[in-house]
Amino acid sequence: MLFLILSILCSVTVGIIFKISRNYTVNIKQIISWNYIFALLLCYTSFSPDLKAIDSTAPWNIYIPLGILLPAVFLILAMSIKQMGIVKTDAAQRLSLFIPILAAWLLFEEEFNKLKIIAFFIALAALLLILSKREENANNKWIYPALVLLGFGIIDVLFKQISLYTSLPYTSSLFIIFCIAMTLMALVITYEVVFKKTKLKAVNFIFGGLVGVFNFGNILFYLKAHKAFSDNPSTVFAAMNMGVIILGSLAGIFLFKEKLSKRNYLGLFLALIAIVLIVLSQIYN
Repeated sequence: MLFLILSILCSVTVGIIFKISRNYTVNIKQIISWNYIFALLLCYTSFSPDLKAIDSTAPWNIYIPLGILLPAVFLILAMSIKQMGIVKTDAAQRLSLFIPILAAWLLFEEEFNKLKIIAFFIALAALLLILSKREENANNKWIYPALVLLGFGIIDVLFKQISLYTSLPYTSSLFIIFCIAMTLMALVITYEVVFKKTKLKAVNFIFGGLVGVFNFGNILFYLKAHKAFSDNPSTVFAAMNMGVIILGSLAGIFLFKEKLSKRNYLGLFLALIAIVLIVLSQIYN
């Protein structure tokens, strides 16, 4: 559970950093690019991955989609916030929980007991209540939050598959994925600097570095949690999303003075119940 808690803390911190960055004139693409540079350096210095062990037998069919999806979903997330608002976008991101849960049942052949089924229904109600807010926005471009939901769901499933691949250390796999993501974003930034005359700014470097540190921690501890709960991937999927929602809501209340409705508070209470049931289902499985 320690790895899961650390992953939740890192994930929420990334969200807080992005929220603070909105008070400055930043370039989200540059922040994402610096994020992967820092994450790549941390991965290399912390674990010294054996690059010689990486060959054609490595699961490139998973590495490449993940390396592309990670930065792409970050960019789509920013577009969704701009077009549909942060509330609808956050709802889409957290509801992506149900894609890996479905995968745990259909792909990973995990058995669901009654407690887990009840917990997931309560979790769905909690998500809807927590994220129910008025958000005035005339644009109905649902393609963006739909892609956010689909993207984060697929990423969760792919990381689960990486954690099950034992022929190569997962830290080496993480290094490869960061390399692909960094290369992709470097090409994007190079295009903008050369052809669109976009300037590189120090503020993007600072925010990118902070995001990189906690993004690295989030993914690393998330993979470790999947290894610890290898027989019950849905436990990680559900607890991670519920934990992020609860801690993120608390951060919004106390750090950013966001107002929550009675529905939101009821949702937080139901989320706690869902987490307790998920833990109990793990114990009595």
